[in-house]
Amino acid sequence: MCRWLGYTGSPILLDDLLFKPTNSLIHQSLLSKEGAEPTNGDGFGVGWYDDQPEPGVFKSIEPAWNDHNLAVLSRHIKSPLFLAHVRATTGTPIQKTNCHPFHYKNWMMVHNGVIYGFEKLKRDMAFTIDPDLYYLIHGTTDSELLFYLAITFGLEKNPKQALQVMAGFAEDLGRRNGQGKTIQMTLGISDGERLMAVRYSSERKSRSLYHSTSIEAMKKINPDLARFSDDARAIVSEPLGDLREFWEEIPESSFVMIDKGRVTVEDFRPEI
Repeated sequence: MCRWLGYTGSPILLDDLLFKPTNSLIHQSLLSKEGAEPTNGDGFGVGWYDDQPEPGVFKSIEPAWNDHNLAVLSRHIKSPLFLAHVRATTGTPIQKTNCHPFHYKNWMMVHNGVIYGFEKLKRDMAFTIDPDLYYLIHGTTDSELLFYLAITFGLEKNPKQALQVMAGFAEDLGRRNGQGKTIQMTLGISDGERLMAVRYSSERKSRSLYHSTSIEAMKKINPDLARFSDDARAIVSEPLGDLREFWEEIPESSFVMIDKGRVTVEDFRPEI
């Protein structure tokens, strides 16, 4: 599967989190400690917010550790909120349109997980998406369909409820097609103001996900980064350094929102 991270706080260079920490996302692309597989080399993507109404996005099918453009750009792009993702495909092709994050207007989403039995569910999932959104689908992944289903179900108005309806729809569709378990997912979502995440799976054994507990978690990653603001926080597939006491595991079946440094964790319950 995949690894991802999200950051919100004072503007920092992408390089400060993508490359510099001891267990950086780039390091995880080569040797993940808590992933379903150690190597995540089937492409990558990063999306960042600045003074434009929509995020900037850069994707490649190159392994993240081997992309010179990513290394150079990350030392020049500074952002107060960004999402980054390294991919390990669960069966769909290695192509740029299948790399995360997926974005629509000011929204972005990354996904680590899988829809079990996707080949049987894909048609009904796609045809449930709002026709006005359907033409925006360019790839072949379950992740992209989940994103546009969430938008169809009201992501822009009520993110948590839309994601719960999305998950409930997928699980119900799976049951109707003889699928005992349907969803395995951690999600990272942002509207450019807030950083959100979901940790949920049908079997209640979701992939790892953590949030930083305080500004100290960020400063311990790189002591030189005094410019981290007090409201700087991150959500990560696995801690970016060895000091795990500064990282709190997100509970099973949870929805997380970080807004101006305030972290709230709520129950996540799929709705039909």
